Amino acid sequence: MARMNVNPTRMVLTSLKKKLVVAKRGHKLMKDKRDELMKQFLELARENKVLREEVEKELMEVYGSFTIASAVMSPQLMSEALMYPTQGVSIGVGNKNVMSVNVPVFEFTAEEDDSANIYPYGFAGTSGELDSAVKSLSRVFPRMLELAGKEKQADLMAQEIEKTRRRVNALEYIMIPRLSETIRYIRMKLDENERGNQTRLMKVKDMMLEAALIERRKQTEKALNEYH
Repeated sequence: MARMNVNPTRMVLTSLKKKLVVAKRGHKLMKDKRDELMKQFLELARENKVLREEVEKELMEVYGSFTIASAVMSPQLMSEALMYPTQGVSIGVGNKNVMSVNVPVFEFTAEEDDSANIYPYGFAGTSGELDSAVKSLSRVFPRMLELAGKEKQADLMAQEIEKTRRRVNALEYIMIPRLSETIRYIRMKLDENERGNQTRLMKVKDMMLEAALIERRKQTEKALNEYH
């Protein structure tokens, strides 16, 4: 792993040590977040699978009823029967935060609570299969909306998992190794400088001792000469 291009000083070493501590703490937090996101994503995927199977089964019943109704009713009569709905619905869109991911929340609200008021036609000239299809569709629509919200949540969580995974890998395989390698390099350089300084100090000390011995020898010789 290539080290960072920095000056090998103690100030830089202290700064990099702090960055390494922060990087390791961030790496742990990101791994915990990734693991929790994966756990919630798998639970959501299981819920989506069950809900999708139920919705698809109900939609098949709706399509089957509409197919039979279309076979026994003329296209014009079918179109006239469904032309003017008697009940309206409203869809509210909110959001909630799941592990730092803003996911949509859909709320289905019917304008009337009377379930018998869902048929926009009289029963005299229509097929019973059409009644069954309309009733099943009114029942399955809120579940379709719930499924859409859950699948969007799963998609957003999958994107967040991928981003978190890339960040974890960047910290684990790039940032932390580079910081560690640079810290090791600076320590090595500082140790070399310290050994070099000690060597120079020892040489200076030896030179000073040698100079002191020479000076003392000269003084001794001078004193002997004066004595004689």
